[in-house]
Amino acid sequence: MDTWEDDSADQRTCLICGDRATGLHYGIISCEGCKGFFKRSICNKRVYRCSRDKNCEMSRKQRNRCQYCRLLKCLQMGMNRKAIREDGMPGGRNKSIGPVQITEEEIERIMSGQEFKDEAPEHTWGNNGDSDHSSPSNGASEGNQPSPASTLSSNRSVEMNGYTAALRDQYINTSMSTHYQLLPHLFTYAAQSGLLAPQPRSLYPQSHPLVLQLVGAEDLTPLTTPMLIEDGYRVTQVELFALLCRLADELLFRQIAWIKKLPFFCELSIEDYTCLLSSTWQELILLACLTIYSAQIFGDLADVTAKYTPSDDELQGFSEDGMEVMERLIYLFRKFHQLKISNEEYACMKAINFLNQDIRGLSNVSQLEQLNKRYWYVCQDYAEYKYPHQPKRFPEIMMCLPEIRCIAGKLVNVPLEQLPLLFKAVLHSCKSSLSKFILFERGSETRVFY
Repeated sequence: MDTWEDDSADQRTCLICGDRATGLHYGIISCEGCKGFFKRSICNKRVYRCSRDKNCEMSRKQRNRCQYCRLLKCLQMGMNRKAIREDGMPGGRNKSIGPVQITEEEIERIMSGQEFKDEAPEHTWGNNGDSDHSSPSNGASEGNQPSPASTLSSNRSVEMNGYTAALRDQYINTSMSTHYQLLPHLFTYAAQSGLLAPQPRSLYPQSHPLVLQLVGAEDLTPLTTPMLIEDGYRVTQVELFALLCRLADELLFRQIAWIKKLPFFCELSIEDYTCLLSSTWQELILLACLTIYSAQIFGDLADVTAKYTPSDDELQGFSEDGMEVMERLIYLFRKFHQLKISNEEYACMKAINFLNQDIRGLSNVSQLEQLNKRYWYVCQDYAEYKYPHQPKRFPEIMMCLPEIRCIAGKLVNVPLEQLPLLFKAVLHSCKSSLSKFILFERGSETRVFY
């Protein structure tokens, strides 16, 4: 790592995200987080995608919302991919290499992955994976992102982002079978999955008890907050806001109880659990509302919001942040409804999202990384075992997590007085879309249409 030679280091900021810079990395002034992200992206030949307009905000808090735009800015600001050592070890290949200017065509080739395809596979990289979609930022530990993945190879065994079969054994304590050796990379899964014919198989021995333990920690009973309103009653903004607060309280208490029942509860400190919960509680509540409690939220709560009529001033004053959150929530609801997430998948998603080793202030980052990877593999194993004819299912499930994190991050910008209108709009739209489903059976096959 390059370091500053004077006391001006604390005054410098990363050219990518604005965080405190730690030196000159790959030709430009940057922080440890962006340095590690750039290295992992290039070494692991990552191909990202932006769900918006390829112009996402880059800041310390927002930098992990969109990996595509983060890598794009690294290249635009002059980060030099040729300064990365080919052996994947720490330290630059040439300390004298400065920033570079590359054409838009070259940037596009890198972002699309075309440049990686044209390169001869001379070696495999031994770096940890990067999965910012399962953890927001912390420069100190950002090099330890959990994204188990692999590249297809016909004549040599495949490493999963540098983790060989032997390393995988330490996460779920079972040998790596031929099924795992052929898993395509998460973000190119859709393109390559047609090469692999789905084959029924059994669940790996250690996956089953781990899944059962996670599900056992969940409170799957219906929410107890009263959500029944008598016919003809008109709900006010204040009453609806109070109901939303009561629901949030109950959901938060359930998350606290869930932590105490986790199978790995004794492996981390109370301080780390407090730090994790304070950073992810909104995401956990959103995930729960879209899955295990969706029947009540999009049923009973939607009926209550239908009895609330916003004023013209409320409608006129609805913010752009509120509009964006509304659109994203509706999209995510439809995605979850399409996937029909099982309790087992939900429990794994929740654990992966919670075990975020990149949150600032954590003391046992390495243990969190191992736990995160363990449940990543377990979720992947379960999805492939339970749904062998849905080869895209696991990556699609994992791609929902960054969207949840993005929504949670934007929700804090919505004024509190606009929350009743926001929930009314979201629940009304989602409930209306459900009523447009037409179900019919042909023999044993059920088809669903909009």
